[in-house]
Amino acid sequence: MGLSAPARRRRPGPRKTDQAAPRPDDKPGLATRQAAHRILGAILDAKSSMDGLTDEVHGHPHYLALELRDRALVRAMLLASLRHYGDLDDTIRRFTEKPLPAGATGLRNILIAGLAQILFLDVPDHSAVDLAVTAAQADPRSRRFARLVNALLRRASRDKDGLLARFAEAPVRAPQWFADRLDAIHGPETAARIDACHRVEAPIDLTLKAGEQPQAAEWAEKLEAIVLPTGSLRLTGASREIPSLPGYDTGAWWVQDAAAAMPARLFGDLEGKRAADLCAAPGGKTAQMLDAGATVTALDLSANRLKRLHANLERLGLGSRCETVAVDMFAFAPEGPFDAVLLDAPCSSTGTVRRHPDVPFTKSPADIEKLAGLQARMLDHAATLVAPGGLLVFSNCSLDPLEGETVARDFAGNHPEFEIVPVTGDEAPGVENAVTPEGFLRLTPAHLDLGDPATSGVDGFFAARFRRLIG
Repeated sequence: MGLSAPARRRRPGPRKTDQAAPRPDDKPGLATRQAAHRILGAILDAKSSMDGLTDEVHGHPHYLALELRDRALVRAMLLASLRHYGDLDDTIRRFTEKPLPAGATGLRNILIAGLAQILFLDVPDHSAVDLAVTAAQADPRSRRFARLVNALLRRASRDKDGLLARFAEAPVRAPQWFADRLDAIHGPETAARIDACHRVEAPIDLTLKAGEQPQAAEWAEKLEAIVLPTGSLRLTGASREIPSLPGYDTGAWWVQDAAAAMPARLFGDLEGKRAADLCAAPGGKTAQMLDAGATVTALDLSANRLKRLHANLERLGLGSRCETVAVDMFAFAPEGPFDAVLLDAPCSSTGTVRRHPDVPFTKSPADIEKLAGLQARMLDHAATLVAPGGLLVFSNCSLDPLEGETVARDFAGNHPEFEIVPVTGDEAPGVENAVTPEGFLRLTPAHLDLGDPATSGVDGFFAARFRRLIG
């Protein structure tokens, strides 16, 4: 296997200087690349989540063996590889005479990660090429392709501007099932805008405590942020550690995507009311309900996640009115019903692809159908916890109506004791067009276009609000 014909015409054959000599396994930077290659393979082939593989306690052993700085580079390589996978994979196809062997997954991962470094990361091209070649030589299954790795990545380095221009003009979307589903659900034009957002790093949004919201402009100046129409703050300055930002230690705000902040606001005034957050971790919506005046019972299957949630609430000064219960919500039997119940249900998370570009590679249409069935059962149980006259909000971060609109419609049809309380445009400032004719909230990354891709967009989110009738 060799480079495609155009490359051979420019470069008749590999020169001796291009044939990298074998390198020792402890070459600086090699372990970092090899960890990235292995984790990329676990994501693409074993459908393992990137969050799990890069967890700082239980992550992939090759990841945990690295220094913190090298772990950050691994994460950057994975994010770039997955965000631009379609373009990178297409580049490999166009740069080679014939497809890579079917079983050459290790070679594919070396090439994808090498291209991602050259085209999207601040890594010297020569370093990216040299370490990719060394990684190929160190892998018995890829060793015979080391010259191909060298030639292909060198060509990409020379053609960098042309490749980036091609990606911008005619991006190749991947995986195909996800691209096709977005087209079918949202239409090709909106799907293309969603895809464009998925290729850009997601901004960080903050939710101000109610007492700080009148000073939103002042906080925006302190934090180098902008005030979004929805009320959230969006960081725009240079990247900084979150705990170092003004207001963190005093609990003035918490990190929460602007879209994720909207479902809990649909309860309105919660002063003096009893509320339940049935899938509470990581706790942003719990904090909103507490901040709005409710006494909240927060449920989650994981006791460890609830400990972290409560620690965050303590930082915000909101922990005293929150009870945490580590329990399967189907087994939750409180003493009495609640005035407000939030079910932010587990889902395919396709609305968070901008932050988690592994999602389309680790999920499938079958997963979406399975999760939609779980959500319907959870919503049925959540309904039993709502007091007469109380509100039930169902939400999730999926882009798929099977997990949103369909579940909500079926619930309304099967539960005459509940009525839909339509979301109004006033409750969705800046994203009024996200309110559907049925009164549901359907947000996609294509919403909230602020003119600059780096500061535009929100996570994909769905929300529906119901009221339990009295009598």
